[in-house]
Amino acid sequence: MNNDALLEQLNLLRQEHRDLDIAIDALALNNPTEQLRLARMKKRKLRLKDEITLIEDQLVPDIIA
Repeated sequence: MNNDALLEQLNLLRQEHRDLDIAIDALALNNPTEQLRLARMKKRKLRLKDEITLIEDQLVPDIIA
């Protein structure tokens, strides 16, 4: 995958991560009894963060000191 495609994917994942964060906050505030749904959303958010980190690592090469 080229850098432009990775950057586009990264932006999409970051947006989904932000949207999910907002949705989690709203659900927790308005319907705190939805614990299973909240847990699934938080798990998805963590997976997104892992994907974001993976793409960021591909875009920024390791610098050997």
